[in-house]
Amino acid sequence: MKKALFIGIIIGAASTFGCATMAQQAPRVDIGYRHGNLRDAQEHIAQAWQLVSDAQIDNDYQLGGHAGRAKALLAQADEELRLAADVSNEHGR
Repeated sequence: MKKALFIGIIIGAASTFGCATMAQQAPRVDIGYRHGNLRDAQEHIAQAWQLVSDAQIDNDYQLGGHAGRAKALLAQADEELRLAADVSNEHGR
C-alpha cells in the first residue's frame, strides 16, 4: 500500500512539473509608442493569447493541443514583432 502511494506521489509530481515546464509565458506589450503599428499588433497578440487561455479553461483544456499550438505561434509572432522594432531602432527609425 505504501509503495503504491509513493509511486502515485512520484507520478503526480512528475506530471505537475512537466505541465509547469511546458507552460508558456504570456506575451507582454513591450514595444514603445514610437512604433505604433507594431505596438498595436503586439497588443492584439496579448488579447488573443488571453482569449485562447479563456477558451482552454472553458473547455477543460480538451482542445486536442490546438489551443496550445496557437499560443506557441502567438508567442513566436510576439517575438518577431519585438525583433522588428529592434531592427527599426538600430536603423534610427
